Amino acid sequence: MARCTAPTYGHRTASGAAACPACGSRYSSSYRSYQSYDSYPSYSSSGSSSVRQSSGGSSGRSRKPRWSRPGSSILYTESEVRSLTPIRENVEKRSNQPDLRDIFLCHAWDDRQGAAKELHDLLESNGVRVWFSEKDVGLGVPLLRAIDKGLANSKVGIVLVTPALLRRLPKEGIADKELSALLAGDRLIPVVHETTYEALRDVSPLLASRSGLSTAEETMKEVAAKFGDYDE
Repeated sequence: MARCTAPTYGHRTASGAAACPACGSRYSSSYRSYQSYDSYPSYSSSGSSSVRQSSGGSSGRSRKPRWSRPGSSILYTESEVRSLTPIRENVEKRSNQPDLRDIFLCHAWDDRQGAAKELHDLLESNGVRVWFSEKDVGLGVPLLRAIDKGLANSKVGIVLVTPALLRRLPKEGIADKELSALLAGDRLIPVVHETTYEALRDVSPLLASRSGLSTAEETMKEVAAKFGDYDE
């Protein structure tokens, strides 16, 4: 009998569910029940959307959302479109403030020279303006005040979920404060790297409830490209 891979990979994204030998066929059937709809409703930035939580129903099917950059060849699952649409809506609402950064990158201190820097560099190579503590906090500048300004002057946030972040959050340090601010504003997307949504749920059920992206299913480069695939 096929065994469910959810304890290892989680099923927070459509492709993860579709790849599961036990659940794939069930999720494929779920998708067909939605095929009569031309498109999914838009998320509300206030979090009051009537869109149902993704259960992997897209079965890995891909399409281009309305905000995809002209000429882009990047395709998204339905779950990814639902995850990224509120980000795009926040970008559009604040587009008349040109000095804002596109993304605030929340990460564990331990990842600042590793996975967080890699993601930052890939995002910027895609034209995304990123607030990143390693480059934006100058010598002698109070760290918490700089982060406060960074949060206020960024359109949306990415939380890089790694084993290091999972260790840090229970200690209620700086990363926990950043995460609390982003959750309160309902303007963040988790990027899970080298861990799982199941592990995240044990530490932060609220963050784990957000649909996001995972480097277990796509490379970091592909994840960064999806954040940069916006029509300016």
